[in-house]
Amino acid sequence: MIRWLLLLLVWACMVPAQAQTPDVLRISQAEAVRADWHSSAAPSQGWVQVPLADQWQTRWPDHDGVVWYRLRWQQGDANQPTGLLLDYTCMAASVYLNGSLIDRDASLVEPLSRSWHVPRYFLLQSPLLRQGENELLVRVSGLAAYQPSLGVVDVGDPQTLQARYRQEVFVRHDLQVLDSAIGLVLAAVIGMFWLLRRKESLYGWYALSAVFGRLYDSNFFASSPWPFSTTDGWQAFIGACYVAGAVAHTIFLLRFCERRWPRLERVLLGIAMLMMVGALLWPHWMGPNRNIYLVPTIAFLYVVSFTFMAYALRSGRRDYQVLALCIILPIAVSLHDLGVYMGWYGGVSYLGSFTSPLMLLGMGFVLAYRFANTMQRVEGFNAELRHEVQQATTQLADTLQQQHALALSHSRAGERLQLVRDLHDGFGGTLVGAIARLEQAPEDMPRQQVIGVLREMRDDLRLVIDSTAREQADLAELLIPLRHRASSLLEAADIQAHWHLHDIQGVELGATRSLDLLRLLQEGLTNVFKHSRAKRVDVYLRRQGDQLQVHIDDDGVGLMQSTDERTAARAGAGLASMRLRARRLGGELQVLPAANGAGTRLALLLSVL
Repeated sequence: MIRWLLLLLVWACMVPAQAQTPDVLRISQAEAVRADWHSSAAPSQGWVQVPLADQWQTRWPDHDGVVWYRLRWQQGDANQPTGLLLDYTCMAASVYLNGSLIDRDASLVEPLSRSWHVPRYFLLQSPLLRQGENELLVRVSGLAAYQPSLGVVDVGDPQTLQARYRQEVFVRHDLQVLDSAIGLVLAAVIGMFWLLRRKESLYGWYALSAVFGRLYDSNFFASSPWPFSTTDGWQAFIGACYVAGAVAHTIFLLRFCERRWPRLERVLLGIAMLMMVGALLWPHWMGPNRNIYLVPTIAFLYVVSFTFMAYALRSGRRDYQVLALCIILPIAVSLHDLGVYMGWYGGVSYLGSFTSPLMLLGMGFVLAYRFANTMQRVEGFNAELRHEVQQATTQLADTLQQQHALALSHSRAGERLQLVRDLHDGFGGTLVGAIARLEQAPEDMPRQQVIGVLREMRDDLRLVIDSTAREQADLAELLIPLRHRASSLLEAADIQAHWHLHDIQGVELGATRSLDLLRLLQEGLTNVFKHSRAKRVDVYLRRQGDQLQVHIDDDGVGLMQSTDERTAARAGAGLASMRLRARRLGGELQVLPAANGAGTRLALLLSVL
C-alpha cells in the first residue's frame, strides 16, 4: 500500500503544475543579448528573439558571463496587485521592473550565488507597476558548462501564482532538504550499527554511500559554492562525491550478497580516490567536463542495480527481494532526473527526494530481518549450551560453597589473630609495664597510684576495642572517645585541652594504623599530663591532599628539661614507643620546641592512602 501511495505521489509531482489558467499570462518569448561579467546596464544593441525556457549555451556555447533578457506585457489595471513568477534562473540573477531593481542575488560574479533551483515570486503594484506596457529585465550570470538559462515567466492572479510558487519551492527545495535529512539520519543509524558490529561491513559501506549521496544532493539547495572559491570547484567536488557514492553503493550490494571481489573493489576505490584528488587539484577541468566521468558512472550504476535485482529474484531470499523492490522506484525516478540533468526535456524539478522514505523502509526491514535470523541462531546455540551450563553451574556452586567456607574460616582466624596482636602489642605491653611498676613500688604504695595504673590499662583496652570494633569508621569518629577521656584527664590537672581538626572527615586508616595513631596521641597527651607542668595543650590534625599532619603543642617546661631523672626516664621510654608507632604509620616523629619558644611540639606527617 505504501509503495502505491509513493508511486501516486511521484506521478502527481511529475505532472506539470504550471498549466495555463485564464487569470495568468505566460510569457514564453523574450529578447536576449550577451554582456560581460561587470555589465551593470543592458546593452542597447545585439538583441535577438529567444523562446523561453532558454539555455544560452545552445546559442552561445562558449559564453561565460552575463545574458540580459527583456520581456514585455500589457497591464490593464495598474492599481490591481499582480503576481510575477520567474520559474527558473540559472545560476545567479538580478531582476528589474520598469527600470527599478526588485531582486538581486548576493553574488553576480564568481563565486556565483546558487539560486537556480528555486523560483522567484513578486507581488507587483502601483507605482512600480504601470498601466499599459511593462518591461521586465533579467540579468542572468552563469557559465556555459552548467546550462545557464531563464525559464518561463508568468504574470497574473497573485493567489494562483503564489500557490504555484509554494508548490515549486516544496518540490525543488524543501523535499530536497528533507531527503538529505532522512538520508543522514539513516546513515548515522546504520553507521552506529556497523560500529557495534564491525564484522558486518555492508552496513559501513551503506552508511558511506548515504553520506556521499547526501553531499551530492546538497547541490540542489546550496546557496553558494562555499567552501570552494569557484563554481568549478564546487561542481568538481559534487561530481567526485557522486562517483564515490556509486562506488560505496556497489561494494555495499556486493557485501549484501555475501560476495567479495577484492580486485574489482580495489579498482573502484582507486577510481573514487582519483576523482576526489582530481576535483581538489584540477577543479577547472573536472567541473566543466564532469559529464565525461558522470555519464559512465550513471550507466555503471544502472548495470549494477539491474544485476542485483535479477540476482535477488533468483536467490529466493526475502531480504534480497525486499531490497530489490526498494531499488526499483529510485531507478525509475532516476530516469526522469537524468532527462532533466541532460536537458532532454524542459523540466527543472528533480524527483529523487521522493524515494528516500522507501529506502528507509527497505533498510529497516533488512536490519530487522537479519536481526531476527541472528536471534534464531543465538536461541539455537543457547539451547545446545543450556544442559552443559546447568552441569557447570552445579559443579561451580559446590566449589564456591567450599571456597566460601574456607574463606570464612580464614577470615575468622585472621580477625582472631589481629585481635591477639593488638592485645599483645598494646594492652599486653601496658599490662607488663603495670606489673613491673607494682612490683618495684613500695609496699605502702598510695591507693591513687594503683588506681592510676589500672586506669591506664583500662584506657589502653578501650583503644583496642574502639579501633577493632569499628574497623571501617573514619578517623573523626575514632577520635571522639579518646578526645573525651584525654580532655577529662587533662582538666583534672588544670590543663586546658584544645583540639583542632581540619578536613579529616572520611579519612580511614584501617584498624591497625588507627590504633597506632590513637596510642601515639594518648601517649603524647599522657606525657603532657605527667611531665610537662603545662597549662595548655593544643592537638592539631589537618589533612592536606593525601597527607595528614599531626601536632601536639604544650606550654610546659619542655620534655628534655625535666630535672627528675625518673621522670625523664619514663618520658624517654614513652617517646621511644611513640617513635616506633610513627614508623609503623609510615612517618617520622619529631620532637621540637613549641612555636612560641616555651614547651614542646610533637610533630608527625603520614600518608592517608
